[in-house]
Amino acid sequence: MTFKPLQKLYTEKAIPELKKALKRENVMSLPRIEKVVVNVGMGRVRKEKALIQQIEHDITNITGQKPAPTKSRQSIAGFGLRQGEVVGMRVTLRGKRMYDFLDRLIHIALPRTRDFRGIKPETLDQQGNLSIGIAEQIAFPEVTQEKSDKIFGFQVVITTSAKTKEEGMALFRALQFPIQTKTT
Repeated sequence: MTFKPLQKLYTEKAIPELKKALKRENVMSLPRIEKVVVNVGMGRVRKEKALIQQIEHDITNITGQKPAPTKSRQSIAGFGLRQGEVVGMRVTLRGKRMYDFLDRLIHIALPRTRDFRGIKPETLDQQGNLSIGIAEQIAFPEVTQEKSDKIFGFQVVITTSAKTKEEGMALFRALQFPIQTKTT
């Protein structure tokens, strides 16, 4: 399968499409992807060091960047949670790593996801940012099921410079994201 890298697709195809669709001439006023944040919640495994290391290793392989731990802000006795305890991991991607990750997400991981029928348009917020939940990390080719004892999910948040949901939708469609079309 051959595909055009996302960064090149943006400059060659998406910019002219967005100029026409949004009726703007200034390239700097067009929406663009600013950053991608990958979040993993630890949940019940936060007490098991081996599983935490495996999650950290898998996220590092998937994103190409070591995750930063996220700590709880307050203690919650009902969950057995103490303030300052690590409850998740987060990676913020920008530039080339961001585009490389998005290429793999769109062209490899999402099509490999079980029962994937496209990204629902409702996942875009009012500012044009996209939030996608990935149920299993093994959808990415960097992680093999044989080496991963624990299957975990994570969230991918794609932040754009769009001002409205419609601008964000135009950007993602121009970048050939697999967004569902409404059928009645």
